[in-house]
Amino acid sequence: MRFMVIVKANPESENGVMPTTEELTEMGKFNEELVKAGVMLAADGLHPSSDGVRVQFDGKSEPKVVDGPFAESKELIAGFWILQVKSKAEVVEWLKRAPFQSGEVEIRRVFEAEDFGDNMTPELREQDERLRAQ
Repeated sequence: MRFMVIVKANPESENGVMPTTEELTEMGKFNEELVKAGVMLAADGLHPSSDGVRVQFDGKSEPKVVDGPFAESKELIAGFWILQVKSKAEVVEWLKRAPFQSGEVEIRRVFEAEDFGDNMTPELREQDERLRAQ
């Protein structure tokens, strides 16, 4: 199973405050553990929402582009991991070991092709596999 671990933004991350050398060192150690265990597929931090845009769709008119920054930093994302583990319990156990001193992460399961049942036709499965291989 794949899970996305969403690291929530805070006022510091939204104001572009960079982690200290000590914080980067501790996160590097944690990431190295994830890699050595073979569970990390991807991980990155994100620039503040002031550097971002949102594209809004209503189904009737042209998509609307809204420049950041966006209000309510607790609803924003500061970074993420994609982890491949055997269960939700396993990803929770990994995150309990993360070197955070404050804040919050959200853990969400990533859809797999089989989750879509019969709606994922053989042609769509082939396309999905081909795109992932590329």
